Amino acid sequence: MTASSSGKVRLVLASASPARLATLRAAGIEPDVIVSGVDETVDTEATDTAGHALVLACRKAEAVAAGLVRGDADAGRSGGQGGLVATSTLVLGCDSVLEFDGETLGKPGTAAEARLRWLRMRGRSGVLHTGHYVISAESGRTAQGTASTTVWFADVTDEEIEAYVATGEPLAVAGAFTVDGLGGAFVERVEGDHHNVVGVSLPLLRRLLRRLDVTWPELWNRSH
Repeated sequence: MTASSSGKVRLVLASASPARLATLRAAGIEPDVIVSGVDETVDTEATDTAGHALVLACRKAEAVAAGLVRGDADAGRSGGQGGLVATSTLVLGCDSVLEFDGETLGKPGTAAEARLRWLRMRGRSGVLHTGHYVISAESGRTAQGTASTTVWFADVTDEEIEAYVATGEPLAVAGAFTVDGLGGAFVERVEGDHHNVVGVSLPLLRRLLRRLDVTWPELWNRSH
């Protein structure tokens, strides 16, 4: 199948997440990728977990959009529009964090922390929040929102936790788990948008684009 639009709107993904990139590609969108490099530690300005996710999403998008305005957007870029001439450029920043036991949990970073988290999370549930922030590089107009999905974790054994942590996968992902990778078998079910748990909520992104007078098919630039 070939996308029915000419990719009139260029989408720039301000994230190094391969899962977010894969999700957009599967939806017919081949974005440019420009990594923002912003600090992703817990933000003291945010009053709750969802707010924290949105603050970081905003920081990522604003940093990359500022680079586009300065003309240094080639730094860190991959992907592309395949030679198409875009009429406008939108920058998408996303950030995901897990709300668990009233705490805001990002990437664990170390094997010890990932192990401790799984010992707490197994057999229980948490809420994965992903902040989405879209900014027009030309006009500066923005649209933002947060998608929240409840995740139920399997009652995994100590041995399964050790094996999973040893793969290194949970160290670099929000909440120390994935649903689209090795950790998929350790998630019993989700309530809400599955794509949100992967890293980008496509229905929410579509609604945000509408606020900026952009239709979803205008982003299609990838053949299937």
